[in-house]
Amino acid sequence: MSKIIDNDLKYILNETKSLLNEVNGKTIFITGGTGFFGKWLLDFFLYLNNNTKIKCQLIVLSRNPNEFLKEYNKFNVPFIQFLKGDILTFDYNQLTNIDYIIHAATDADAKLNSENPLLMLETITIGTKRILDFAKNQENLKSFLLTSSGAIYGKQPQNIAKTKETDSFPIDINTSTSAYAEGKRIAELYSAIYSSQHNVPIKIARCFAFVGPYLPLDKHFAVGNFISDVLSKRETLIKGDGTALRSYMYASDLVIWLLTILIKGENNVPYNVGSDVAISIFDLATLVNKNQIEPKEIKVLGLKDNNRPIEQYIPSITRGIETLNLKLTVSLEEAIQRTLQFHQE
Repeated sequence: MSKIIDNDLKYILNETKSLLNEVNGKTIFITGGTGFFGKWLLDFFLYLNNNTKIKCQLIVLSRNPNEFLKEYNKFNVPFIQFLKGDILTFDYNQLTNIDYIIHAATDADAKLNSENPLLMLETITIGTKRILDFAKNQENLKSFLLTSSGAIYGKQPQNIAKTKETDSFPIDINTSTSAYAEGKRIAELYSAIYSSQHNVPIKIARCFAFVGPYLPLDKHFAVGNFISDVLSKRETLIKGDGTALRSYMYASDLVIWLLTILIKGENNVPYNVGSDVAISIFDLATLVNKNQIEPKEIKVLGLKDNNRPIEQYIPSITRGIETLNLKLTVSLEEAIQRTLQFHQE
């Protein structure tokens, strides 16, 4: 195992050990178990089972488990069962006695959202409804964690520095690229209905932006692209004007927040999950680029328009901090260095 990940898992265990007796002897069903969130959750439960007296069973739904296990053979262990299937068609009747559900199956893929928005929308909405129909019949179910998104808020106004869970801004529903954001809104609405009408113990994590090992470096994630540039020793290209503001939570903090919300979160109450420390895309590129032995040029392809508001995507995380005693522990600079070290290992 990577030294970086091993140290992170030790820290996660230390921060969550007071919660984890709740999952001892329990069965946890995970959708999206082979994505960025999923790999970290699998790594942690693998570490938990192998290094403590706490034992739990995992059932993981994957479209292609054989291919996944070829690359990540460490997860081929008796207490993790992989099932082949898609959330739109999987027959949930074959599962019984589930104690916890973590529904993280939707990939925040900008390419899919642009090229096949109907599939994106159906995966989020129909997929969520189908697993909620399954969840309502699980008599022992203690918690259902829905990984939602900060995209549900709409376009954050420039006069709002940090988006709170009670905020809501317009989404243009007359464009197909709104499929992801509108789909997540509908998924939360389904969850609210199943919570009130069927007593499904829904927990909602509205997730923002992240960095860490397992983050794809070849998709639309700016920080991943910049890290890839450093690893390849090439110059960095910023397609926009570099002024957009983002914030990034490191993966170990992400896992701690998700587990805490799963076990201690209030039913049907959303919690923002992310960092509230804003950084511009240009400054992010500069921060990553400092890790080059010989720093390369940063090229900004977009032209700055002073008449256009600066785009921002920054959460307020006060609710999680004040009600669940959560915190941020890894700075962005450290998070970038750990991610680079992971790939260099």
